[in-house]
Amino acid sequence: MLALACLYWGLSFPVIKAITMLNHAIVPDAGTWFLASAALAPRFLLAAILMLAFRRRGEPMASRTELRQGVAAGSFAAAGALLQTDALQFTDGSTSSFLTQLSAILVPTWIALRHRRNPGLVVWSCCGLVLIGVGILGHFDWRHLRFGRGEWETLLCSVFYTGQILCIEERSYRGNRPEVVTRVMFVMQAVVLMGLAAATAPRLGALAEPWHSPAWLGLTLVLTLVCTIGAFSIMTKWQPRITSTEAGLIYCTEPLFASCFVLFVPGLISAWAGLAYPSEQATWSLLVGGGLITVANVMVQVKSSRLVGTIESR
Repeated sequence: MLALACLYWGLSFPVIKAITMLNHAIVPDAGTWFLASAALAPRFLLAAILMLAFRRRGEPMASRTELRQGVAAGSFAAAGALLQTDALQFTDGSTSSFLTQLSAILVPTWIALRHRRNPGLVVWSCCGLVLIGVGILGHFDWRHLRFGRGEWETLLCSVFYTGQILCIEERSYRGNRPEVVTRVMFVMQAVVLMGLAAATAPRLGALAEPWHSPAWLGLTLVLTLVCTIGAFSIMTKWQPRITSTEAGLIYCTEPLFASCFVLFVPGLISAWAGLAYPSEQATWSLLVGGGLITVANVMVQVKSSRLVGTIESR
């Protein structure tokens, strides 16, 4: 089931990129921040409305700690999603999916440093592999020490996603109901992103213009039902049934699914929506850079399981 959730998240990369391209075609005078926030805000707004509409009858309202956790996680997630979506306007979906996995390295490293424990040679070696993989994927210019905007934003988004993961795993929130926290998180993301879209819109009517496009509506529904409600509902239900190490290993498959989808989904979307969004090709930089990051993620998840288990037991 978690692999299915990763498959759904992998699909989101070409879908979101296509939505931002449609936003640009519909509102050509808009800036990149509007294009990104306008692509994300409807996703979380619709997800929040649907989850609130279909919640169990008689379910108690969110507690104070559930609200606190949902708002904090939603704030981190909103910042991460915004940066990731804006970055997709400047880099490929496959590159973005692999670079986002930097959070898999940051989480155990942060836990080790916070508890003043040396994570060990394996973890530091994995960090080195990730840095090399990032440089290959981002086509880092060693002569001029330059990195593209899309790659920098994606790396920054992984930092915010790390904050979201740490917030969800905070021990003081263990008694919270996952489905309630998820709803609060969606509401928070919708509020933040709708506010940013309104603030950056070239005109007030620009917020409503994309809703008249059948292609935009279709892609937004796919993003909402499959990649948002479907994926997060699976995660909150099934992740507690296995260990965090097993879950971390499975989550490493997300960029692999994304890399497969971008080989043919953009072409299908372009034919249907009338976009010039060609499918990607499996280049050597994608295979080598993405492979290094994936191997490092698997190694660090296995290595960090004992360290995290020891810390949690205390």
